[in-house]
Amino acid sequence: MNGWKKYNLEDLYTFSSGLSKPSTDFGFGYPFLTFKNVFQNYFLPNQLTETVNSTKKEREILSIKRGDVFFTRTSETAEELGMSSVALKDYPEATFNGFTKRLRPKNNTNIIPEFIGYYFRWNFFRANIISMSSETTRASLNNSMLAQLPVFLPPLSEQCAIASVLSSLDDKIDLLHRENATLEKMAETLFRQWFIEEARDDWKEKKLGDIITISRGASPRPIVKYVKNGTVPWIKIADATSSNSLFIEKTKEFIIEEGISKSVEVFPGDLILSNSATCGLPCIVDIYGCIHDGWLLFRDFHILPKIYILFLLKYIAIDLNQIADGSVQDNLNTNILKEYKTKIPPKYKISTFNSIADNIINKMQMNIKQIYTLEKLRDTLLPKLMSGEVRVQYAEDAE
Repeated sequence: MNGWKKYNLEDLYTFSSGLSKPSTDFGFGYPFLTFKNVFQNYFLPNQLTETVNSTKKEREILSIKRGDVFFTRTSETAEELGMSSVALKDYPEATFNGFTKRLRPKNNTNIIPEFIGYYFRWNFFRANIISMSSETTRASLNNSMLAQLPVFLPPLSEQCAIASVLSSLDDKIDLLHRENATLEKMAETLFRQWFIEEARDDWKEKKLGDIITISRGASPRPIVKYVKNGTVPWIKIADATSSNSLFIEKTKEFIIEEGISKSVEVFPGDLILSNSATCGLPCIVDIYGCIHDGWLLFRDFHILPKIYILFLLKYIAIDLNQIADGSVQDNLNTNILKEYKTKIPPKYKISTFNSIADNIINKMQMNIKQIYTLEKLRDTLLPKLMSGEVRVQYAEDAE
């Protein structure tokens, strides 16, 4: 970082806390930046799909403009604290979540938003945040902590050059994600047309429990004993919701080998369905691992193939959520799911769909593997570029 100028974060940004509202004010109104949006993305999504019933004054005070930085200010663990996301455009009428902090650039600040989005995800900067966090039952950040965080900035031309290298990888990653979304939508559309819209009254109905085997995962207790120093992938529902993908290829947590017999093993190609928290989310497992009792496992596809069941589960997700029950959180009753009736189309139609959808799934899996390769390359390059171990040529060098 030779030649980079040191600042404290308070020299560069002003800090603001986000919007807190009762649950009844969500689901309608104006665009809303969620904790999840910030946690999962280096840069804010192009569109904010969540909404909140915000007032005009709230939208003026808690606005989102290009260059704004958002930090998660509280988390269950210090390692997940202070995750950042940067706005690359203005978001009219939008506000942001109360569990996040907005950092708005001061008028005299020369920062390229595309650069700082990567800088704040750099492991060196993240380590500074973690070391400053206070932790009681939850890790948290306050303004005084943020104010003293050191930031090292290169000249604008070098910021642009670094951002260009890293964003070229992210552009390719985004393209592959969008291609997968298109492919998935194609398969969903074909399923709906052939097996829902064109379904015939003379197709026989069968219960799900009569055509496939449905079993529940299991959790070793106490789980904290089994996740310490574990080596076996421990598949959580958060691993599925955070990836926005049909496939689970990596996990954040691992259990020890002694926990395998107390859980349920899954293998590449297995189909699982979330039955708690986010109910009705089907996923294809692409790793060996174990699932807890928040998952259902589907096997023995003798009448309807696995890919057909996958898209059936996606189609009936709304119905599954409606039949979910629970007090603290929704849960899918396994017996009720086994009783769920579905029509059995002709074999030729199932076979044709299976062939088409199988090709789509294979292409999506290839894209996912390429995405992980590109992400690994980006995450390897990022600290090297920020530390100066790898230098990129920029305008001042060229001169």
